[in-house]
Amino acid sequence: MAEQRQAVERPLSPHLQIYRVTITMAMSILHRIVGVALYVGTALVAWWLLATATGPDAYAAFQSVAGHWVGQIILFGYTWALLHHLFGGIRYLFWDEIVGLNNKTADIVSWLALIASLGGTVIVWGIVCTSRGVI
Repeated sequence: MAEQRQAVERPLSPHLQIYRVTITMAMSILHRIVGVALYVGTALVAWWLLATATGPDAYAAFQSVAGHWVGQIILFGYTWALLHHLFGGIRYLFWDEIVGLNNKTADIVSWLALIASLGGTVIVWGIVCTSRGVI
């Protein structure tokens, strides 16, 4: 007679409802999302460069979009995305060199990367607005 196998009790893999969201987890997910968003932003930079090279009419069309308040928000977000990805990449470089891998240091470095990206964005746009005479 054939022997029947009994089901082996195996642990279930945990899913997102079980994990507590940490700053390192959120920054890792955000780093990937921002990386994808940079592709779209780079297309806008390419449009700007092409419009600049093409002539005044093409540049005026670009400027009408970029100068609109929606365009300004997109440019602000692109600036933040660039700086966030930069500081997140620096954070990963530290981790590649086995520096700051304990939980407390990793959390601190993640917060510093987030604060630096936000602060850097405000500084860049402060300089832009000051040079334009907006402020």
